[in-house]
Amino acid sequence: MLARQMDQVDMASVFDVLLHRGITKYRKTSSKAPFPRQVEENKLDQLSKKGGVFVVRQKADFTDQGVKGYIVTSKETLLEDMDQLTHFTPNVYRKFTYKDDARRYIIGFEERNLLQVNAFVVDIDTKKYSREDILMACLEDSIGIPTLIVSTTRGYQVYFALAAPLFISNKNDFRGLRVAKRIADNLKRSLKSVEADQYCNDFGFFRVPKPSNLVHVQLEQTYKLADLIDWSMRQDDDIQRPLFVVHTNTNKRADITRTEWFRALVLAVDTKGKKGQIGRNNMLFTLALVCLQDGWSKARTMDFLDEYNSRLRYPLTGATVNMVLESAYSGKYNGPAKVYVEELLATYVPKHSFEVKLGGNGWYKFKKAREDRQNSHCDEWENDLEEYLTAEFNVGEPFIWRTQKQVCEAIGIPQSSLNHLIKQSKVILKTVVGKGRNSKTGWTTVSLFMKYVLFELQQTKLNYKQFLQSIVEDHLADVVALPACSTVHEFISKLESARAPAHVENSLGSSG
Repeated sequence: MLARQMDQVDMASVFDVLLHRGITKYRKTSSKAPFPRQVEENKLDQLSKKGGVFVVRQKADFTDQGVKGYIVTSKETLLEDMDQLTHFTPNVYRKFTYKDDARRYIIGFEERNLLQVNAFVVDIDTKKYSREDILMACLEDSIGIPTLIVSTTRGYQVYFALAAPLFISNKNDFRGLRVAKRIADNLKRSLKSVEADQYCNDFGFFRVPKPSNLVHVQLEQTYKLADLIDWSMRQDDDIQRPLFVVHTNTNKRADITRTEWFRALVLAVDTKGKKGQIGRNNMLFTLALVCLQDGWSKARTMDFLDEYNSRLRYPLTGATVNMVLESAYSGKYNGPAKVYVEELLATYVPKHSFEVKLGGNGWYKFKKAREDRQNSHCDEWENDLEEYLTAEFNVGEPFIWRTQKQVCEAIGIPQSSLNHLIKQSKVILKTVVGKGRNSKTGWTTVSLFMKYVLFELQQTKLNYKQFLQSIVEDHLADVVALPACSTVHEFISKLESARAPAHVENSLGSSG
């Protein structure tokens, strides 16, 4: 089923899928759950570390002084408060506290404080596209059908939930976090056709899902981290960028501040930006990171940023510039990201072309070559079959009709391996119609079948619109000629009278 009736959605199940066991199910105190259930859940909670999520009551709570809100550590509280909340962090943090004694401002929602990544969320800041347009883009250009689509005031937020959480640690310089950020970036890139916000915070605040704003729910559709990494690496192959970036030693002066592209950015003074476009904060932050990589002192960089900001047509406040500097020199960063530098140049120095070099290099972790292995992994056979079916797919027909022998020959898989694959695969769908010699076997994938369903839905809507338009065009003259009507019933009666054939009107009159 494409999506459940939204008024029947079990929100407890939604938060179970999104948050896993990152926070407790029940409150530690004053829980309304039966005591035996509390005891049972408490035993399960002790098996893994728990964190918290941040929530806010209204969008206006995101202020220049900080974020007004509070911390939630149980699903019970989240479910009870859901209707009074607008935003939350679907990914769980290990550290969380309040900025002030009055406990109004929350702090701790920094990426390196993440306990676990549960979902990737893509923000689409426009209503130009329908739910079906977004689902089709996910199928054709991205990883597949999302778990949730939440309607917002200005657009949609698309949730891709993980089947199991990715736990974040500081091992290998937060490599897990870097992998997650690359996946998030590729998901945003893959949905450019529906104007996904490329600069939305990867693991920040998003709209709280509720029955009133959910337009698509498919809780069974979650993604294994390994599959997301494989998909993300294929996206990286297309644009020739590595998964892991190994930065050069920041103690060695790189002289990036002397490059032509850096000077060009410094001369750009119209960097106000707007929603969905990289702007002043990103510009100052990127310039600060360049200074950091070049070994500038914090004081020298502050003088430079202050001077640059004063030349802007729309300068930022001194407090904001200082916040940008503190963030850049917080020890979390080695230098600027090439993708942000290139986007700043394309946006604010569009008439010039620059080669951006930051002194880094990269590497991939490769699997052993497939031809060098005696047996192919089952997931590789699955990928081969999926690619074969996708190439043969016709959107007007949900299944590709082939015998098992034909499929085996097409992708070079032994029949025993194909039988094993079909039994355990959650991607490949197989159906058999008829019996004996007259039977035929249909093959498809979950994504291809969903694409067919969406196509049929769009065709039905189009046919219905054309049907309504034909009725209006056929009887427009009759409608225009009708006298004024005070009720809908009177309008329909007069319209039917106007459309009635002459002989019918005569017979009705003679029966008088």
